[in-house]
Amino acid sequence: MTTDFPLFRTTKPTPEAERENILAAPGFGQYFTDHMASAVWTSADGWQDRKIGPLEPFSLHPSAAVLHYGQEIFEGLKAYRHADGSVWLFRPEANARRFARSAERLALPQLSVEDFLASIEELVRADEPWVPVSTGEESLYLRPFMFASEVFLGVRPAAQVTYSVIASPAGPFFASGIEGVTLWISSKFTRSAKGGTGEAKCGGNYAASLAAQVDAKQHGCDQVMYLDSAGDNTLEESGTMNVCLITADGRLVTPALGTILEGVTRDTVLTLAGDLDLVPEERPITLGELRSRAADGSITEVFAAGTAAVITPMVGFKGEGYEFTIGDGTPGKHTLAMREHVLDIQFGRTEDKHGWMRRVL
Repeated sequence: MTTDFPLFRTTKPTPEAERENILAAPGFGQYFTDHMASAVWTSADGWQDRKIGPLEPFSLHPSAAVLHYGQEIFEGLKAYRHADGSVWLFRPEANARRFARSAERLALPQLSVEDFLASIEELVRADEPWVPVSTGEESLYLRPFMFASEVFLGVRPAAQVTYSVIASPAGPFFASGIEGVTLWISSKFTRSAKGGTGEAKCGGNYAASLAAQVDAKQHGCDQVMYLDSAGDNTLEESGTMNVCLITADGRLVTPALGTILEGVTRDTVLTLAGDLDLVPEERPITLGELRSRAADGSITEVFAAGTAAVITPMVGFKGEGYEFTIGDGTPGKHTLAMREHVLDIQFGRTEDKHGWMRRVL
């Protein structure tokens, strides 16, 4: 089989017994497979040096542009082993398109959808033994990323860029069962502004979120809920995830795009809403609406959507001088049903009516 990412196998693979011990309790982002995908772009020659090779450290000059100017983007998706032993990706084309949009926003070269998919598929094929046999929600997490590797100091787009994909086996996000989380509604920090990088998946957005996460923890909350930067008190995102509300009259409401990340799981949930007799709706949601409708019971459930945890129930909120509960303070029935519905598609337990699954092996 020919490929744009030829395989150069490691001479020092992880011993089988060690790999099996890791897969028995992989956690999240703690262990990595034996290989990585890589390619290099230069302004003179375009993309070159595509390969799947041994997992190894990068060697960067101290003046590498990414270290000084943060010109970097990334993605996150998973490979799933089905009951028959086959291995599949979930909506990788959507991740490829978002990666290209992020690259454009950060003045990085765009990687074609074909190269994005080839790099991921060939890495999964090379490290197939690392794809867990799922007893719950185990999967292989895939992290494509791109960064400015040119050696120079100066504020301009880099003329040399490195692309790579690494893989990490992942266990169930909720190891002790699905419990609701409480969010701190920040009046101190915002995550994005119109014309900013909020729609791009870049490291700077996440670095800027860390202080807000610490602030949330100090207020006894699990994560932060951001409001818009324009002062309209509209909901944006929850840390690293999109936010969805379910109303008593059967609507699934989520903040409109513009300054937030266009999540793949968010889009999945909106598409599947009708399967649960919910009407999807994208529009601004104010903090005042959330508080008043949680109080009168017309907002019955709130959850966050993202690749890592799939769907996270939100059962309570706190802010400066107030706090309130959603519903009875436990994960809602629609939230849990939607979570199970998405997982059933990803793991091949139900029909994929939308053609989202892409077979690798």
